Amino acid sequence: MMETYTLKVAGLSRELPVCSIGNDLAFAAFIMFSDVEMTIAAAGELLKKAPEFDVILTSEAKGIPLAYEAARQSGKNYVVARKSVKLYMKDPVSVNVKSITTAEEQMLYLSADDAALLRGKRVLILDDVISTGESLSALEDLLRTAGGELVGKGAVLAEGDAAERDDIFFLEKLPLLKI
Repeated sequence: MMETYTLKVAGLSRELPVCSIGNDLAFAAFIMFSDVEMTIAAAGELLKKAPEFDVILTSEAKGIPLAYEAARQSGKNYVVARKSVKLYMKDPVSVNVKSITTAEEQMLYLSADDAALLRGKRVLILDDVISTGESLSALEDLLRTAGGELVGKGAVLAEGDAAERDDIFFLEKLPLLKI
């Protein structure tokens, strides 16, 4: 089995570890944590493709650095859908999510205060990778519940069949790998 996959995105090159997901398939693990150069470059390139927006929405945790950097570069705010209810969260709203990169079903939560930041606003959803689209759908459900207007869905990478979608924008394709 190949141990790494070479990814070229936003003018940068990275060697990604290859992880088996069974059934003779594997994926290349793209982790933006600690990669400031990639985060800055990818956020800038995504903003060039993004429609006009007021607020960015992402999910905890891997989308946070990207959303922060895109917010910093654009001067707009961002909201993070959390994976657990925190003590400070008043009247949270929630949805279920099942992602290819997590073993079990999870929940995503928005506090009433975060939902208020989205209400009536043009919202851009950003994430690091779109694979099955389950996390994206959960974010869309939360956004509908909060009363925000979805104006775009973007990611650094579209993995597997997600690259064929016409309702998202992304920087590069990331293939599922046969092992």
